Amino acid sequence: MKRKVFYSFHFDNDVMRVHQIRNMGILDGDEPANPNTWEQIKRSEQGVKNWIDKNLHGKSCLVVLIGSQTANRPWVKYEIQRAWELGKAVVGVHIHRLNCPQNGFGTKGANPFDQFTFQRNNQIIKPLIYEPSYSNAYGDIKDNLAIWIENAIKH
Repeated sequence: MKRKVFYSFHFDNDVMRVHQIRNMGILDGDEPANPNTWEQIKRSEQGVKNWIDKNLHGKSCLVVLIGSQTANRPWVKYEIQRAWELGKAVVGVHIHRLNCPQNGFGTKGANPFDQFTFQRNNQIIKPLIYEPSYSNAYGDIKDNLAIWIENAIKH
């Protein structure tokens, strides 16, 4: 059975890379809001929070797809914090080595988890982060993403 996950990423920079991951079909990821719906949702901060919270429901893991600017995005930070509060597994995957049809390869982004202190049972937890192989990032992600998510759930 495919795990249900919520993908967190910087839309403007990485949406084409994220589409590649979604199209692999190895996970049951959240579906993006259609453009008209998203325009209504983003009219208020609370509307975006409500959409994120609703879409985190029923997911076993938050998968942060890390591009060059992901760590600086306010909604990515909210998604990370909220997923942790809800007891979801959290994992990061660098995606800068996926070739974007519009922008080519990206630059490695900062660790978005460095801005947080995660604790469970009075113990500091560092979420797992994976960096796919330089020579075959697509194949590495396709072959290993489900394993990386299982590792995060057990972590």
